[in-house]
Amino acid sequence: MNMLYLYLDLFTISAPLLLSFDKKVAFYKNWRYLFPAILIMGIFFIAKDAVFAVYEIWGFNDDYLIGFRMLGLPIEEWLFFLVVPYAVVFIYACLVAYLKIDPLVKVHRPFLYILSILLIIVGIIFYDRLYTSVIFIATALLLLYNLRQRQPWLSMFLLAYFVSLFPFLLVNGILTGSFLDDPIVWYDNSHNLGIRIFTIPVEDTIYSLMMILMTVQLMEWFKKKY
Repeated sequence: MNMLYLYLDLFTISAPLLLSFDKKVAFYKNWRYLFPAILIMGIFFIAKDAVFAVYEIWGFNDDYLIGFRMLGLPIEEWLFFLVVPYAVVFIYACLVAYLKIDPLVKVHRPFLYILSILLIIVGIIFYDRLYTSVIFIATALLLLYNLRQRQPWLSMFLLAYFVSLFPFLLVNGILTGSFLDDPIVWYDNSHNLGIRIFTIPVEDTIYSLMMILMTVQLMEWFKKKY
């Protein structure tokens, strides 16, 4: 039994978890806000993933899995929605703790407005490609909502997202078939643009953006409320 997907999950969370007790970041103090945020985000994304798997917009290669599934999704995919948000929000917390100057504070709003408009246009044009249209339009709407709210954390979130793209290319690259005979996660290209970054569908970068944005938004809301 090849448990490569599980090993990738463990690799993703190992360093952020061990470093969560760093005195300056003290990330463990955010757990009471972070885990409810991950739970809410996870419900949304797992439901979407399960529907997409039913319609074979994507699927999973059993050769790299333990074999236990819930709602048609391998347990490794469930863990994915815990370890990846945890790791990227940890990056976000580190940037907030260590950076004295926010380098994107003056440019993040125009950048995100332009990105949102482009995502909506592409999502509408390719309305019949469900992965593209659903993820692009949903992400754009979430971005526009937070821009309208003038969230003070939005620029630092964007910086954390850019930093997270480097480990993303490694982990997601392996998931989509880099260095492997067959991908762990396969895609029906009739439901995406067919544009790949190495082996990664370009939609995955927006999927990650939406997942992390939703998590940070909820975490910051819990912080403010409680």
